[in-house]
Formats: sequence, structure tokens, C-alpha cells
Amino acid sequence: MAKKTFISYKHSESKELRDRIVESLGDDARYYKGETSESPNMSDQTTEYIKEKLKDMIYSTSVTIIVISPNMKQSNWIDWEIEYSLKQIKRGDRMSSTNGILGVVMKYNGDFSWLRPSTTNSDGHTAILTNNEYLYDIIISNRFNQDPKEYICDVCENVDFLSGSYISLIKEDDFFDNPNKYIDNAYEKSKNIKNYNISRKK
Repeated sequence: MAKKTFISYKHSESKELRDRIVESLGDDARYYKGETSESPNMSDQTTEYIKEKLKDMIYSTSVTIIVISPNMKQSNWIDWEIEYSLKQIKRGDRMSSTNGILGVVMKYNGDFSWLRPSTTNSDGHTAILTNNEYLYDIIISNRFNQDPKEYICDVCENVDFLSGSYISLIKEDDFFDNPNKYIDNAYEKSKNIKNYNISRKK
């Protein structure tokens, strides 16, 4: 089933990836509610005007895709868009639901090690780390927040990379292999939100 989506991204470095994500939706792209290459430039508008336009875009969506890029935190809007996506907003007699959210990690300098470096533990196992300095607090606080946690390994206490966090981080290569898999996963978590300790403040 197609999901209405919104993409949050830093325009100056992620526009091309945003376009590829929309294209990857195929026929479902008609349900995309965010900016496109044809959208009017709002950079000369007031902050309040831009906020109202963004609210209108996000309100009717059920999944927000965040493009995780190296300079994302320089954006004036991404953390606010995430916060708004997590809220339940009432308009008239209708209440919006909390959006499912996933992060698509941009490939930079040929790989993903800028955000997800790997290290070898003393036991010989390889672990993937996350450089949280590139992420907003609202993303960090909505990771590994499954409650109760369901471990895929009770010994090492690892959680599933999709179900263990409300906001999962997916490499762009993996996302493009099966966009619907990750969009559907984010949506399903939003329908089982009681299973997560959600942080709604940026």
C-alpha cells in the first residue's frame, strides 16, 4: 500500500539524492507531498510563511524520510521538520498521527564511514559505530528506544537494526535496493508506537 511521504533534507548538498528517492518511489511518487525541482523558491519568504507551508506538506503524510548528510545540521529546518512529523496535530475535527521516520544515509567520498565507521572488537567481531556528532539530538534520542527491547543476541544485547529504533538509519544503496521495505517498516512502527519511547522535542 502506497504511503504519503515527505522528505527532509539539506537542499545545497542533498537535492540530487532527494530527487533519486522520489524517482525510486515509481508510481507511488504521486503520493509524495514534499518539495520537488518544480517547487517555488521560498528562500525570500518569512520564517512563519515557510513554516506554514511545511506544516501543510507534512500534515497529510504518514512517513518522513530524512536525508542524513554530512552538513545536515547546518539546515534551519530539518530538526523542526522531524519534531513536527512526530507530533499529533489537530486540525478541525481531524487529528494527524505520528509519522513513521527513517533516515537515508548519503554516500560521501565513496562510502558511509563518515557516519557509520566500523571497528574490530577484542573478540574479533566487527562492530558498526555511529558518529552522533552529525545527527540532531531528536534523531539520537529516537534510536535504540524500543520498549521493551527485543534482542537478536542476548549475549551481546544487539537489537534488530530496523525494529530496535524508531528512527532507523539506512544506507542509500540499501534503500534503493528496496525502498518499499524501509518505508513500510517506518509506517508499521508508527502504528505500534506504544512499543517505543518517543522523544518529540528537538
